[in-house]
Amino acid sequence: MPRQAVQNTQKMQNKQKMQKVQKMQEVQKMQEVQEMQNAHNMKPVKSSLQDLLGKEYVDAVTAAAAFLTDLSLAEAQEIAREPIEFMPEAYIRRMDGLLSQVGSQVVPEMKGAHDGAPTDAFRKAANPKASPLGGLGYFRLGEDGKLYLITKSEHYHTPLGHNFPGYKLIGQAERLGITNATHNNTRGSITRLLERELVRTANGLAKADADALGRILDSREPHVLNRVINLETGTLACEAAIKMMLARFYKLDDTFPDPKYKDRTPVFLVMADHDGGSQANYHGTTIVAQTMRGLWPGIREKLQGEIMQTCPVRINDFADFKAKFEQYNKPPYKVAGFLHEIVLMNYGGILLEPSYLQKAYALCHEHDTPVMCDEIQSCMWYPGMYLFREYGLNPDFVVIGKGFPGGQYPASRVITTAAMDTLNQFGALVTNGQEELAALAYLITMKFSEENADYIREMGTYYEEKLQRLAECHGGLIEKVEGKGHLSTLFFRQPGKVTEFTAILNGSCIDISAQTYKAKCPPAALTKPPVIATPAMIDYFVHRMEEVLHRLNDPN
Repeated sequence: MPRQAVQNTQKMQNKQKMQKVQKMQEVQKMQEVQEMQNAHNMKPVKSSLQDLLGKEYVDAVTAAAAFLTDLSLAEAQEIAREPIEFMPEAYIRRMDGLLSQVGSQVVPEMKGAHDGAPTDAFRKAANPKASPLGGLGYFRLGEDGKLYLITKSEHYHTPLGHNFPGYKLIGQAERLGITNATHNNTRGSITRLLERELVRTANGLAKADADALGRILDSREPHVLNRVINLETGTLACEAAIKMMLARFYKLDDTFPDPKYKDRTPVFLVMADHDGGSQANYHGTTIVAQTMRGLWPGIREKLQGEIMQTCPVRINDFADFKAKFEQYNKPPYKVAGFLHEIVLMNYGGILLEPSYLQKAYALCHEHDTPVMCDEIQSCMWYPGMYLFREYGLNPDFVVIGKGFPGGQYPASRVITTAAMDTLNQFGALVTNGQEELAALAYLITMKFSEENADYIREMGTYYEEKLQRLAECHGGLIEKVEGKGHLSTLFFRQPGKVTEFTAILNGSCIDISAQTYKAKCPPAALTKPPVIATPAMIDYFVHRMEEVLHRLNDPN
């Protein structure tokens, strides 16, 4: 047989072998996805208002509805007892079935769009084409008529996506005339129930363990979380915690006794950036919190005298933490508090190590220094709803928000201890924050997440492992995967590549952002899929990332 014929035969055989291998790989992949779908289905959750809020409350509410509205008592009771399925199978199939249309124009573009009346900064950053006309689960439908994949959970506050079916209970509550607006002195039954549920879950108690919850609520032992302050935004929640720490140095007004550390200058320890500065920490947008991360340098410089000081501590470096703690925990200073997130989503998604935080907490507790764990970013994205519990930590303040009300309302909370309960009613809070329907949104989100803790853990692990494999295959572009579970980031080797990577994905209607502007922070691509993300959604997202990485490796 001529050599050319032999070569052609070999090529054909090799091609057939390759096609066979590819087909086997495709079949194996389909089997793996199917196994994931079968083994890791979300747990069905169904609840009525009566199931969630209790019969005694619902009996009172339905009697009120029969008096105040045109509903009969029987009609009101029917609404209160109607079970709502939180995540129907048809809803999940509908989401997964739309994945192939991401980036496509599925409805006509909105006509006559206007700019509103923004500030110059907001006008410059605006992207009205992507503004929502509607949404379904992990999709947003933009004003341009295109379907967007919300792989950052709408900047971290929609863990259950858009139009989560369980939130229909809020509409049922409105039909019964349950009012949203209350005042501090008239906190409603739903808000009070939520406070108890936050204490229960923050202490890792089972729902049926009423005796243990009672003991926790009555406790005055240090580091036992059993007080809740209701506020609207994470910024105000962080500010309340900071003020409660400052109350050990300064009096709120002349009716208060002299503070314990009135002759010492308070020093707050916050996370440092890789340049030794303070850009890695983020605890809201009040003046004090902003000075802690290096903004308002003129004000910061004047504060850094006898009034208060901020000291950045290096990430995951306990020796540095201990040295600075010892430096500032003696007269004329006193370490007033240690403020931290666990996943630094405003600094590349860097993950603080459990051993680092455990040792830092032990040192703080030994020397009467309260710790504030800021879980605004991480709450609701991990089993048990709080990442600090996964770490085995015992903070004095836990700040939560965003994820808990699921984007339905601005509603944040401070969970704290009897020892830190130092200010009067208006010293640590604002008039708003007691909204009943916002509290109901919390309870709905918590019920779904508590019952689906295993699913959240498994899908977080699945996503992280897929990203690890992606990074291994594209080591020339990606240095490492950071973060944990759904809150994962990709560290690129070159800032230009991460910018190009995210721009291509954004152009395909996939939400992802680049962080390249912080001091010595590795160029990072930030992601945060909703906790309702399915294996199909995660596979689609990772596959699209892989396509872009191949394109960056080989532009031709």
